[in-house]
Amino acid sequence: MGFREKIGSGDIAVAGKWLFYFVLIGIIAGCGAIVFHYLCGLGMHYFLDLMAGYRPGSPAGEHLLLPHTQTPFNRWILLVLPALGGLISGWLVYTFAPEAEGHGTDAAIDAYHHKGGLIRGRIPIIKTIASTLTLTTGGSGGREGPIAQIGAGFGSFLATKFKLSERERRIMMAAGIGAGVGSIFRAPLAGALFAAEVLYRDPDFESEVIIPAGISSVVAYCTFCLVFGWGSLFDSPNFKFQNPLELGPYLVLAGVLVVTAILYIKVFYGVIGLFKKMSIPNHFKPALGGLVTGIIGFFLPYTLSFGYGITQQAIFNQVAIPTLIALALGKIFTTSFSIGSGGSGGVFGPSIVIGGAMGGVVGKLFHLLIPSVVTSPGSFVIVGMAGFFAAASNTPISTIIFISEMTNSYHLLLPSLLVCSISYLLCQKWTIFENQVKSRIDSPAHAGEFMMDILQTIKVENLRHLIKEVRCVNEDMAFSEFKKIFSSTKQHYFPVINTKGDLSGIFSSNDIREVIFTLHIEQLVVMKDIMVSDLIFTTPSEDLNTTLLKLTQKNIDALPVMEKEDSGRLIGLIYRRDIISYYNDHIKKIKDHE
Repeated sequence: MGFREKIGSGDIAVAGKWLFYFVLIGIIAGCGAIVFHYLCGLGMHYFLDLMAGYRPGSPAGEHLLLPHTQTPFNRWILLVLPALGGLISGWLVYTFAPEAEGHGTDAAIDAYHHKGGLIRGRIPIIKTIASTLTLTTGGSGGREGPIAQIGAGFGSFLATKFKLSERERRIMMAAGIGAGVGSIFRAPLAGALFAAEVLYRDPDFESEVIIPAGISSVVAYCTFCLVFGWGSLFDSPNFKFQNPLELGPYLVLAGVLVVTAILYIKVFYGVIGLFKKMSIPNHFKPALGGLVTGIIGFFLPYTLSFGYGITQQAIFNQVAIPTLIALALGKIFTTSFSIGSGGSGGVFGPSIVIGGAMGGVVGKLFHLLIPSVVTSPGSFVIVGMAGFFAAASNTPISTIIFISEMTNSYHLLLPSLLVCSISYLLCQKWTIFENQVKSRIDSPAHAGEFMMDILQTIKVENLRHLIKEVRCVNEDMAFSEFKKIFSSTKQHYFPVINTKGDLSGIFSSNDIREVIFTLHIEQLVVMKDIMVSDLIFTTPSEDLNTTLLKLTQKNIDALPVMEKEDSGRLIGLIYRRDIISYYNDHIKKIKDHE
C-alpha cells in the first residue's frame, strides 16, 4: 500500500509520518545543495582562479564566495588542469563507487525502474566529491546530476532504514531528485515536475511522485536560499511576447535546436562508446577526456566548467554571433569528453548553455533581418534554453517551468510552449537520458500494476473460445471403470457430476495417485470419494484478474467455468496458460496499435 492510500484512510498520524519523511528529505537535499555549492565555489577559487588565473563569469543570482586572486591567466595550465581533475575523479569513482560515473540523473532513473529505488549510501558522497573535482578543474558539466543523487540517495537510505516497500522507496528516491534539482537551480516547482517527467520518454508523468517531490523541493529550496539568498539564478530584462509574427522565427529556432540536440546526443554517446572500447584502465579514462577538454578550452576557455556567466551576458545581448556558435559547438564536445569519458557531472547545465547560445544566434540573425518583429534577441536565448533541453531530454513541461523560474521570465511562456512542444515532437527518437523508458506500461516498476489493470478489463466471456470442453465422470462411477477412461485420455482435470447433471466436484490426476497403486480397494472406491466438493469456479461475467487470483491462490492450472453463479451447469475448464497467452496477445495488439 502506498502513502496516498494510507493518507486517504484518514489516519492523521500516518499522514504526519509521511510529511515528516518528505520534509526531512527536503532538508537533507537542501543542505547537500549548500555543501556542494560551497565546494564548487572553493574549487573554482583554488583551481581555476589561483592555479590558472581563469575567472569565468557567474549568473546574476550567484556571488563569489572568495575574492578573486591576482594570478595572471595561463592557458597552458588551463590545458592540463581538466586532465588533473579527471585523474583524481576517475581514481575516486572507479575505486569506491563505479556506478557514480557519468551524469547522475540517468543513474537515478535506472535505480527507479530497475533497482526498486535502491542507491548505495556511499554514492552521493563519492558523486559530490568527484563532480566537484571534475567541474572546478575545468570539466564541462552541470550541478543537477550530483545533487539529484544526493537527494535520491538519502530518500533511498531513509526508506531502507524504515523498511518501507519498494514502491515507497521509489517515491522517496524521486522526491529526493526533485528536492536536489529544485534547490540547486532555485526552481522548486520545476524540480517536482522534473522528477515526475524525466522517468519517461513519452509525455507521461509519475503522478504519485509529484506531491512528495513538491513538498521536498519547496523545503530544499527554502533551506538553500536561507544561506545563499532568494531570487532566480539568472537575471533578465522584462521580456514580453506581443507580436504573433514572432512565432515564425521561433519555429525556425525549434528546428535549429532539434538539429543541435541530435548532434549533442550523438556526440555524447559516441564519445562514451569510444572510451568503452579503449583498453586502458577505467581510472585513467577521465584524465584522457579531461586532456581533450583542456585542448578545446585552450582555444575556447568559455566552454569550460559551467558556462552560466556567458549565458547571462547573452540574455542581455552582450555576446557576438561567432562567440555564441563557438560556445554551443565547443560546449557539446567539452561536455561529451568531460562526462562521456567517465567524469562526473550533470547534463542539464551544459544543455541550457548550448540552447541559450543557439537561441542567441537565431535571435540576433532575425533581429538583423526583421528588427521590427524580433526586437529582443535575448528572449530567444531564454526560449532556446528551454527548447534545447526539452528536445534532448524529452521533458517539455518541466523544462518550460524550469527556465521560467530560473530566469524569472514568465511572459515568455507562450513561445516557450510552442518551441518546447515542437522540439520534443521532432526529437522523440533521441534522448540524453538513455535509461528513460517509453511510458509507465514499459517500466518494470509498474509491470504488476498494469497487468492487474488490464486483466480487470477483460471478462472470461472474451475467452469463451479458449474454454475447453472436457469429459465429466459420474459421482457413482467405480474407480476401476474410471481407470479405463484415464488410460485413454490426456485430460488432467476431471469434473464430477451428480444424477441431475450438475457439477458437484472435481479432481485431478494427482488426487488418484494413492488409489491407483492400491489394487485391492479400487473396486470399493467411487469417484465421489475422490473428488473435491469445495468447488472454486468462475463465470463468464468474472474478470480475468479475479480468475487468475483464484488459480494462483490454490496453485492449480485449470478452473471450472459455470454458466452462472448459482447454476450447476458446467461450460468447461479455463486454463491458466490460456489466460496468460491471451493477455500477452492483447498487450501485443495494444503496442502494435500505438
